[in-house]
Amino acid sequence: MFGFSPSSKLWLHQRQLSEQLLSGGASGQAASSSGGRPGSLTAEDRLYEGVFAPSGLYGKKATQVCPCGYFGDPFKECKCSAGEISRYHKRISGPLLDRIDIFIDVPHVDYEKLTEIKPAEASQRVRERVKTAHEIQLERFSGTTLTCNAAMTPKEIKAFCILEAPAQSLLRTAMKQLRLTARGLHRVLKLSRTIADLENSEGIKTHRVAEALQYRHKEII
Repeated sequence: MFGFSPSSKLWLHQRQLSEQLLSGGASGQAASSSGGRPGSLTAEDRLYEGVFAPSGLYGKKATQVCPCGYFGDPFKECKCSAGEISRYHKRISGPLLDRIDIFIDVPHVDYEKLTEIKPAEASQRVRERVKTAHEIQLERFSGTTLTCNAAMTPKEIKAFCILEAPAQSLLRTAMKQLRLTARGLHRVLKLSRTIADLENSEGIKTHRVAEALQYRHKEII
């Protein structure tokens, strides 16, 4: 399992590291290596080659939109050129970005919103809703090795991610306009299924697909 620290900057990691994350997330194995030898691998060679461990590409990450951090800010002007922003974003490969389910923009927050006294939803209620959704998924995949929607293969997606007609139309249009890959399409479907589970709903309606689509990665430049 890869954990992404919310305090670090994803774009500043070397591209080689992102490719290692991508490989681990896709294969289910993470490798840590300090060198290698040519030829067939004996037990000793495998120890020299590296250590392999079960992994999944799960986690969270926070990053700035541009090097200075003010792109799109309504109060402070961004000093970065289009070329600088483009190079900044190219530090992370497209295939890795395509594997991230949820992107959320965090805009500037006004003083009034930070200081207002407004009751938020209790953590206990949120916890219960998530617990119920997880139980729904465990029941859905009982008798299989799967434990959650994220682990679904195309076979399970076809069986459990049934969209109503308007939702199918929306997703068809979005795939063309957003140029979604097959992987991206499947991630939208799995996320839509999870949103429906959080609402304790069997069907996947249009607004759930729309919500899942808005979490996809958006090109800045």
